[in-house]
Amino acid sequence: MTIGDRLKEERSRLGFNQTDLAAVGGVGKTTQINYEKGAGCPDASYLAAVAEKGVDVLYVLTGERRPSSAEGISAEEIALVMAYRSMSDAERSVLRRISGSITSSEGSQKLSDKL
Repeated sequence: MTIGDRLKEERSRLGFNQTDLAAVGGVGKTTQINYEKGAGCPDASYLAAVAEKGVDVLYVLTGERRPSSAEGISAEEIALVMAYRSMSDAERSVLRRISGSITSSEGSQKLSDKL
């Protein structure tokens, strides 16, 4: 499946026609048609604009769906993962040590004592 195929699938899933999604993305209907046919590729500003209307841009570009709350991960958890990904290796190491101590039985007891 191509980027164009997935873009068309997302457009249909959200109930947009080509003209309307094109307008959201700041392009004309012909450009939208070309994107869906694979005759062109959307740029970052188009993708950012359609993402605000619910298009799963990760899926459009890679074919992989972004985890959603319905799949058992909350928006808060997604935010934590995104923050983790932006950390340096040293910061991640510190966070893993802290997390490990909190989740261990000894760490859990210390945490509950503080609460």
